[in-house]
Amino acid sequence: MMKPSGLAAVAAAGFAVVSFAAVTAEEDQVPARPIAVAVMHDVDGNQVGRVVMVETLSQTLHISASFDGLPAGVHGFHVHETGLCEPNFDAAGGHFAPDGHEHGIEVADGPHAGDLPNLHIPENGKLIVEYFSDVLDLSPDDEHSLIGGPGRALIVHADPDDYHSQPTGNAGGRIACGVIVPVDQNADAFQSYPEEPSSYGE
Repeated sequence: MMKPSGLAAVAAAGFAVVSFAAVTAEEDQVPARPIAVAVMHDVDGNQVGRVVMVETLSQTLHISASFDGLPAGVHGFHVHETGLCEPNFDAAGGHFAPDGHEHGIEVADGPHAGDLPNLHIPENGKLIVEYFSDVLDLSPDDEHSLIGGPGRALIVHADPDDYHSQPTGNAGGRIACGVIVPVDQNADAFQSYPEEPSSYGE
């Protein structure tokens, strides 16, 4: 079922030291509703973030991201079309765009389903941000799903997304990547996405 386009960034805080465990401890309990996790690593293999995605009762996807160790500055942040970060971050493919839209909120036929607001990383490298999306979901058989099929990945870029340049917002190189996996899988030790949709669970 096609969903209306829309995504809102609702909160951000970059100046308090908050552990990944504190952000995700409650959500990481195996629940009755779908939850997915992406553990973000930089090009040297260091863990620099953790993103938790929860389907709410309103069928809006709640995305909570916590970062620690990214370079200070403004960085593009997107969902990419393939759940692979190896052998390098190019394996994640392009932006997730199941509806064929162009990139960017400043474009009449935009944005991509996977276009997310920029990350504004402070000097201490720590940031917590939350988004709501009524486009993305965690239903494996749905075309807007972040799991199922080839999977999806989250990518942080070196530069800001200008929200209009095609096809990536002129956001520069890929500096962090995390594969989105159902919460009942081991996201920290994840190597490659399962090939068969039946292995994702319900």
